[in-house]
Amino acid sequence: MTSSRKASSAYIVPFFPHQKMPVINIEDLTEKDKLKMEVDQLKKEVKLERQLVSKMCEEIKTYIENHSGEDPLVKGIPEDKNPFKEKGGCVIA
Repeated sequence: MTSSRKASSAYIVPFFPHQKMPVINIEDLTEKDKLKMEVDQLKKEVKLERQLVSKMCEEIKTYIENHSGEDPLVKGIPEDKNPFKEKGGCVIA
């Protein structure tokens, strides 16, 4: 059995701050273990509900438009709440 995917040097696991998951070095695994890992991953992926990209793009666009008023990168930060605004200095005349 050959794999259509190429194995990287490390098996990257999703980051969950509350869980510490080890990084597995692929080079240390047997071919059987690598294939089992790939089959397990494919079983997880086949259970995912697929969505049309066009539908998801519309949903993302709608979400962005609905929340743009709350986005400081779109509307800006009020001067009095901007932590990066230069403070007034002392001027000696």
